[in-house]
Amino acid sequence: MYAIFEDGSRQYRVIEGDQLDVDYREAGVGDQIEFGRVLLFSGNAGIEVGKPTVDRVKVVAEVVEQSLGDKLFVQKFKRRKNYRRRTGHRQKLTRVRVRQIVVADA
Repeated sequence: MYAIFEDGSRQYRVIEGDQLDVDYREAGVGDQIEFGRVLLFSGNAGIEVGKPTVDRVKVVAEVVEQSLGDKLFVQKFKRRKNYRRRTGHRQKLTRVRVRQIVVADA
């Protein structure tokens, strides 16, 4: 059984027990997060594709840690103008573990 859900304009394919990094959320370690925008669900009865979402399915996850992503460097350069800039950025991330994929009875 797996589900594909959308969060932060990105799509994630998950099964129960998966760990993944999503955009930062104000949540403590151990808190639960629900992802309700499920686009596709595959279970015992087959594949169910949402139009646009599968309303009766949600993904429940638990916050494992708050972390920072890899450092990205941004360089700006203008030739012959003695202009060079180099800055860095680390995106805040929330690592979650998928606890269960909840299916409400229709």
